[in-house]
Amino acid sequence: MKRNFLKISALLLVVSLASCKYQKNNKIDQTDVRAGDEYVYGVHPDSAARQTKIKYTAKPELELRTNSIREKMFGAATAETTAPAAAPAAADSTAPAAK
Repeated sequence: MKRNFLKISALLLVVSLASCKYQKNNKIDQTDVRAGDEYVYGVHPDSAARQTKIKYTAKPELELRTNSIREKMFGAATAETTAPAAAPAAADSTAPAAK
């Protein structure tokens, strides 16, 4: 019994010492090839990137295609999913009508 206790204690000691450097080498340090690029990061850390400021013209045919794909994947839209949330005053039937 004492012999097993010593073996288990030694094993726990080795494992605990080995775990001090757990995942020390499990990381990748890479240089940022776009560091300082205003197009990606903007002119200041708090500013928007230049690429996010690009505005594209709306194409209604793409919206129709998107909706057809959405119907194929998730089924037809129901009234609960498409109706906007009602205003609290409009939903309350006891509220006096506006004159």
